[in-house]
Amino acid sequence: MRFILVLTIIVVTILGISIDGCHCKMVQFIFGDSLSDVGNNKYLSKSLAQASLPWYGIDFGKGLPNGRFTNGRTVADIIGDSMGLPRPPAFLDPSITEDIILENGVNYASGGGGILNETGGYFIQRLSLDKQIELFQATQKLVRTKIGKVEAEKFFRGARYVVALGSNDFINNYLMPVYSDSWTYNDQSFVDYLMETLKRQLKLLHRQGARQLMLFGLGPMGCIPLQRVLTTSGNCQVRTNKLALSFNKASNELIEDLSKQLPDASYRFGDAYDVVNDVIENPSKYGFENSDSPCCSFGRIRPALTCIPASTLCKDRSKYVFWDEYHPSDSANEIIAKELIKKFRFTRADQTNAPSPAPVVAPSPNG
Repeated sequence: MRFILVLTIIVVTILGISIDGCHCKMVQFIFGDSLSDVGNNKYLSKSLAQASLPWYGIDFGKGLPNGRFTNGRTVADIIGDSMGLPRPPAFLDPSITEDIILENGVNYASGGGGILNETGGYFIQRLSLDKQIELFQATQKLVRTKIGKVEAEKFFRGARYVVALGSNDFINNYLMPVYSDSWTYNDQSFVDYLMETLKRQLKLLHRQGARQLMLFGLGPMGCIPLQRVLTTSGNCQVRTNKLALSFNKASNELIEDLSKQLPDASYRFGDAYDVVNDVIENPSKYGFENSDSPCCSFGRIRPALTCIPASTLCKDRSKYVFWDEYHPSDSANEIIAKELIKKFRFTRADQTNAPSPAPVVAPSPNG
């Protein structure tokens, strides 16, 4: 009996015969950092990059921490909802199954992760892009075993892919003297190093079936509260923003080249810099009152790198661009996502089962 079972699995794997068949939906596979993480890091027990304590998630679902590094939804959540796509669960969630993958896709994003394997080392545990791609390959094996090689190939080729990393490679690597990259490279050669690595990774994803892919650029990372508080003036860090612009320019050129070189590749570059910068520079235009400090902070003790139960929350979270020292609030993410949807003309998939929006922001418990 066991021999027959093993033989069946071998035949299914080699010949691509589907056991259950597949009426496959269009889903997303998301690769990213804390801006897109929906809970992978909470399953990395030794990771110091965590969003597992209140007040993270206060404006999402039941108001409990869910692994997102914000008070509500991520930009990827909101864009996916608007396109009618299901929200991909965290790959490391122990409840994930082949059926869930086929229905919802997968999110591999990890707080502290970067394009480079060395990035974010002091967080101890995080998933670099190389590791996330390894997990994607493991996902493919699971799906092939479930529905067969031929149907699996159709499923993965028909999916949409999002790659959104890079800020940690600067903020938690190159710009910190504890990392050897900070003295091994200069600004231009470091960007070149990132592009060489990213090119290899995107080509690997293409070999694994990724045909519709959006690579997102960086926002004005020199304007996040953490970067501002480290200056004497409280202004944005000009050099850090210039690095983001250099990264975006090089990434755009890379995507254009790959789209010409790789067969059937529909690769696009999403430059969100101007959108995010306008929200930060002109907050009142978008209904915000504060765009330079975090809603969740530890009083005058800054930077408090994470939001914790002892932190003080602003009175109205909808009026703050930033939730903590690093990450935008749900309200800011909604504005950014809507601007990107309009800018890149994202269209709805042929599905109607998108999750409902996040609940109305509740009053701050200590506001």
